[in-house]
Amino acid sequence: MLIVRRHARRLAVPNVQHQIVFKHSVRSIGASIVSRIHRALMTTLRFLHGRVGSRMTGIPFDLPSFELAYPGPLRDQLVAAVLSGAKTSTSSLLAEYTGEDDPLPVAGQRYVLIDSDARAVGLVEVTEVRTLPLNEVDLEFAREEGEGYESVAAWRLAHERFWKTNAPGITLDDSTVVVAERFRLVERL
Repeated sequence: MLIVRRHARRLAVPNVQHQIVFKHSVRSIGASIVSRIHRALMTTLRFLHGRVGSRMTGIPFDLPSFELAYPGPLRDQLVAAVLSGAKTSTSSLLAEYTGEDDPLPVAGQRYVLIDSDARAVGLVEVTEVRTLPLNEVDLEFAREEGEGYESVAAWRLAHERFWKTNAPGITLDDSTVVVAERFRLVERL
């Protein structure tokens, strides 16, 4: 399913209950102001994390989040599948990537897996990234999504339903480009 980290970055200091959510979709104020606010927040949070967080968790603070679907039952199901090893792939629409603030993932990049309660529950590493037309997704990839798909048609139906609801305005047809990621669970947190 769609990876939500494309739209929001959660800046979480481990073992601190409050989290700051910085949404890239803010359009009501200028991009340069948003960029300056983001840099200031990151600087402050890195300072705080450097003082306490990394000693507690051993996880570098600046890892991006890996957020599957949206908080709720679907995310809970997908996170459980990652943690059990059943889910080793995910997909999103290329059209949802918005430039240099939202780059495509690359093999070797690590992410912190986030659950519905905004807790870090795992560390994942991308092992492969491909862009391909929607009609070229194969059964092996669909099965690796860990959601019980036994056909590409079932995979496509579920994903088109999700994308039509959560990515309105994006045309979905055989030529729509999908970002197909494979990943591995490095450790549970």
